[in-house]
Amino acid sequence: MTTPAAAAELLFGDSLTCEELRPAAFVPRPRRADPVLAASGEALLRALAVVEDGPRTEEPETGDHALPRIEAKLDLLTTLVASLCRHEDTDPVRFLQWSARGACLLLSEPPPDAPEGGLFRVRPADWLPSTLQLPATEIAREQTPEGLRCWLRFDPLPPALEAALERHLFRIHRRAVAESRRPRQGS
Repeated sequence: MTTPAAAAELLFGDSLTCEELRPAAFVPRPRRADPVLAASGEALLRALAVVEDGPRTEEPETGDHALPRIEAKLDLLTTLVASLCRHEDTDPVRFLQWSARGACLLLSEPPPDAPEGGLFRVRPADWLPSTLQLPATEIAREQTPEGLRCWLRFDPLPPALEAALERHLFRIHRRAVAESRRPRQGS
């Protein structure tokens, strides 16, 4: 384990970082699930991007953007039905700071001991109850009056998943900036 300051610098030092309240947890890692998690995580983030932003600009221009959006919505619907069949517990909403390198969670109790690491589980969109699961290792912790702050470093991600995660975090950041610029009602 390292110090909280060193962990924060490693995870958030020179990368896009988002702070938000989101259902999230750090749970024990199942055996031999990493390749499946990477593929499903990438598919979830890509489908969210298409639904929220429209089709990617590097896709060929066909003049009809409806088909990629419908396909993405069907992918999300399939993911949603699969998650309902698994009966995933909903994680508590907690303060979260995250980047494409890792996350810092404020927990009410210590995470389970996981020498081989665990899974950072987060619901990436308010309107979709599916979760993104990324393999991670706890690198620092600090007791605060609000609870236990844990820094989690993501295991090396496949390049496509890392790019999809960076794009997702950029969309969160862009929405936060737009919200901060919006005039407040009643002011």
